[in-house]
Amino acid sequence: MKLTLERAHELNRTMVTEHSLVLHSLNVCYAMGAMARHFGEDEDHWQAIGYLHDYDYEKYPDEHLDHTEKELLAAGVDPGDVRAILSHGYGHRNDIRPETPLEKSLYTVDELTGIIQACARMRPNGLSDLEVKSFMKKFKDRKFAAKCDRDVILAGCAMLGMEVSEAAAICIEGMKPHAAELQLLGTEHET
Repeated sequence: MKLTLERAHELNRTMVTEHSLVLHSLNVCYAMGAMARHFGEDEDHWQAIGYLHDYDYEKYPDEHLDHTEKELLAAGVDPGDVRAILSHGYGHRNDIRPETPLEKSLYTVDELTGIIQACARMRPNGLSDLEVKSFMKKFKDRKFAAKCDRDVILAGCAMLGMEVSEAAAICIEGMKPHAAELQLLGTEHET
C-alpha cells in the first residue's frame, strides 16, 4: 500500500524532533506535492515521501539512510516507497540511482528547497513575493546557502529534463501557500 501523508507524519514523529529538521521535512513535502501536480501524479503520496525522506538523519547523521530501509519495511512501508526515499542519497550516501519522476524529484527537491528557504528568510515578505529571478541569483552564488549542493540540483534537473529555474518555480509555488507553517513569512513578520 502506498505511503500516506498521515502515516509519514506518524513515522517521522518517532525519529525527528529537531525543529529545523521538521521544517526541512515540511519544505520538501510541499515542494514534492507541487512536483506531483506538475507530473500529474498523486500529490498526497509524493508529499508523504518528501516528508519522510530524512527519517533517520537526526539520530544517525553520519550514517544517514543506513537506518532507513530495514526500519521502514518493518513498519509496513511499501518497498517501492522505501526505495524512493533511499534514492535521494544517490552518489553521496548510496548507489541507488533515481529512476522514476518521483525519485528524480526527491533527489532534486531535497537540496533545492534549502536554497529557496534561505532566500525567503532574507526577504521582507519572505516566500510570498520570491521570484525565480531572485532565486537564480542566489543559486549562482555558491557562497550563499553553501551547504546546499548545487551539483546535486543540477544533476537532478538534468535527470528530470528541466532547467533549474523551472524546478525552482514549481517548488516555490508549492511552498508559498504554506509560508506561515514553514516560518517563511519574511523579516517584516519576525517577532
